[in-house]
Amino acid sequence: MNHKVCVTGLGVITAIGHGKKNFWINLLAGKSGVSKIEGFDTQAFNNHFGGEVKDFHPLDYGIKPESMGRCSQLAVAATQLAIEDAALKHFTRSTAAVVLGTTLGETQVIETIDKLWLEGEDKISDILIRQFPTNNIANHVADFFQLKGTNMIIPNACAAGNFAISYAYDLIKTGKYDVVVAGGAEAMSKIAFTGFNRIFAIAPEKCQPFDVNRRGIIVSEGAGIMILESEHHAKARHANIYCHVKGYGLSADAKSMVIPDEEGIYLAIDRALKHADIKPEEVDFICAHGTGTRANDLNESKAVARIFGDGNKSDRPYVTSIKSMLGHTMGAASAIESIACVLSISDCMIPPTINLEQQDPECVVSCVVNVPKKINVNNALNNAFAFGGNNSCVVFSKAEDAVVDANNN
Repeated sequence: MNHKVCVTGLGVITAIGHGKKNFWINLLAGKSGVSKIEGFDTQAFNNHFGGEVKDFHPLDYGIKPESMGRCSQLAVAATQLAIEDAALKHFTRSTAAVVLGTTLGETQVIETIDKLWLEGEDKISDILIRQFPTNNIANHVADFFQLKGTNMIIPNACAAGNFAISYAYDLIKTGKYDVVVAGGAEAMSKIAFTGFNRIFAIAPEKCQPFDVNRRGIIVSEGAGIMILESEHHAKARHANIYCHVKGYGLSADAKSMVIPDEEGIYLAIDRALKHADIKPEEVDFICAHGTGTRANDLNESKAVARIFGDGNKSDRPYVTSIKSMLGHTMGAASAIESIACVLSISDCMIPPTINLEQQDPECVVSCVVNVPKKINVNNALNNAFAFGGNNSCVVFSKAEDAVVDANNN
């Protein structure tokens, strides 16, 4: 079995907009979603900024807030948007799968439980206890939409979204499923904020990927969901096809738990291109992992230069880090960035890297700086590298008969 894998629906909830249209307009405009954190007290820290999702109301999506934690709420809402975007009104829900990624899952729930316990609460509500398990995120999506196929959470940290899309690709490619809900979700986490503060990896106010003065990440939240379908299923229902998922590459650094390794990154990119059967010169756009930390941006740049060349800029694909606008949405990051890749193919536009004031001369990549670039994107590569050395890269390619408009919905 060798089915083509199509992207037919996109759903996104981020700090710069809810829904495909708002997200894409603001991304191209270089809008920042970073602001002072309101969800918890940051007085004990030197840094106070994050990428919180504002104006998100679960009831707008038919979600009862008490029924699930915030991460699940974001995942369900983004899935609803993706299903609507795909016009999936009538399909066999008993054979549709759900594969989602996350880093910390429902950490807001455990933070609430811990706070109550420290305040002397004798009895913790069983509602909170039931909300906590990480597998609930995929379970809630499946239950909410009555999807009865494979149901899986992949907790591969900041590359989890790409890992989920890669596994979903295999499920469709091998003929096991015709429809898979794939992506990632993450809620704003005080645990993550504290952890990254303690390793001095958080920027004071803004994320500056590839800048000579970059100082770290901005902790953020959000959800990105794709509807993936086999081509025959999509065409049988006359679906709009954004593009194809052409292939993916995985690797493990097997080295440092927290510092990305050039060799591991190189292997993931190389394997993705070979799996997709495309040459380096055929890649038009790389959506970089681009966290804004010293080590990540440098090692990613070195790996990209090894594969795509470090000569004249015209010989290299354009590179953008949308974390400069969104912050780092952890397990949702590469899923949201995959949506940016899909829309870049659909709309023939590459979003900018903002806050790039002076590019680090050691980061030899061809960045799209501060304003978007109009270009025909046939192939886009999405990079994702996580703690533990978990690397996942996915290639998206233009479908010959794609007829969608990125500005709709």
